[in-house]
Amino acid sequence: MALVRAACLHTKVARGAGLPAKARAGLVYRKHGDPAQVVQLEDMVLPSIGSKDVLVEILAAPINPSDINMIQGTYAILPDLPAVGGNEGVAKVVEVGSQVQSLKTGDWVIPRDAGLGMWRTVAVFSEKDLISVPNDIPLLSAASLGVNPCTAFRMLNDFEDLKPGDSVIQNAANSGVGQAVIQIAASRGINTINVVRDRPEFTQLSDRLKAMGASHVIKETTLRQPEMKELFKTCPRPKLALNGVGGKSATELLRHLEIGRTMVTYGGMAKQPVTVPVSSLIFKDVKVRGFWVTQWKRDHAHNEGAFRGMVDELCTLIRQAKLTAPACSEVNLRDYRQALEAAMQPFISAKQVLVM
Repeated sequence: MALVRAACLHTKVARGAGLPAKARAGLVYRKHGDPAQVVQLEDMVLPSIGSKDVLVEILAAPINPSDINMIQGTYAILPDLPAVGGNEGVAKVVEVGSQVQSLKTGDWVIPRDAGLGMWRTVAVFSEKDLISVPNDIPLLSAASLGVNPCTAFRMLNDFEDLKPGDSVIQNAANSGVGQAVIQIAASRGINTINVVRDRPEFTQLSDRLKAMGASHVIKETTLRQPEMKELFKTCPRPKLALNGVGGKSATELLRHLEIGRTMVTYGGMAKQPVTVPVSSLIFKDVKVRGFWVTQWKRDHAHNEGAFRGMVDELCTLIRQAKLTAPACSEVNLRDYRQALEAAMQPFISAKQVLVM
C-alpha cells in the first residue's frame, strides 16, 4: 500500500546509490504535531528498484491543507510513522524496472493517490502508483494538477447536469479549488458567482479572479444583502453550490440555490458545522452532498479510463491556456520551515511550492 511504502525510509541502497548524498533528502515527520516543529530535512536511503518500480526525481511539490492536516494527525487517512510529507507533486522518471510498461525514462508523472510522500528529491515508487502527464505543460501546473483541479473537475461533472449559461455559486473562491472551478466553468460557458471573505485588497482579488473568467465576485456579507436580487436579474440562480468553508457561509449558499439543486461540501475552513435550514429542505428540496477526491480516485482505481480521461482533459485546458496554476511561491526545499509557516497563515495569497 502506498501509505506504508512511502514511510520506508531506511532500506538497503541499490540502484540510484551513485546519486550525491545531498540529492537523497526528504522532509520527514516522526510524530504528529505542529508541522514547522515536527518536520525535519533528513538524508534518505533509496530502496531497490523492483521489476515493476520506477526511480523518479521529484521536480516540485505543493503544500496543501491536507498535507498540513496529515502532519497534525487530523486528516482522514494517516501514513505509518515515520513518513515523508506531501500528497501532490510532479516527478521525472529516471529509471524503470524490467516489467514496467506504462512509463519510460524522461516521462513526467504525478501520484494516483494520497500518501506517497512527495516532499523529497528522489524516490522509488511502484508503477501502479503513478500516472504520466505531458512534459510540455508548465511545471507548476503539473505539480498542482492532481488535487485541486481534479476536485473542481469532478464536482462540476458529477452532481448536476450543467449546460452553457447555467450558474454555479462557490465560497473559498480564491482557493486552489476555487480558481480551478472558475477556469473550468468558464471554458464550458458556465457562470460562476464567487464568494470571498472581506479583506483590504478585495478589489485586486476580484480583478484577478475575473481575469481568470469569474462572472461575479462578491463578499460573504453580500450573500445576506438585497443586492443579490439584482445579481439574479442578470444571472440565473445556481444549480450547484460548492462549499469549502462550512458554517454560516454554507448556509447562505443554500439559500440562493435553485429549487431541487445540490450543494457539495469539499472542505471546512471555518471549522464549523454545516447547518441546513428546514425551509431549504422542505420548500426548496435541496440536496446536500460531500466530496473527497481521494475517495473518488480509490473508487475508480480499477477504471483506468476515468482517471486518465480526466487528466487528459485538464491537460488540454492547460495547453490551451484555459487552466493555469494558482498563484504560487516557489521555495527551495532547504527553506521548508518558511514554506510550512506561510502555508498555515490566514488569507494566503499564494500556494507554497517546494522546488527540488
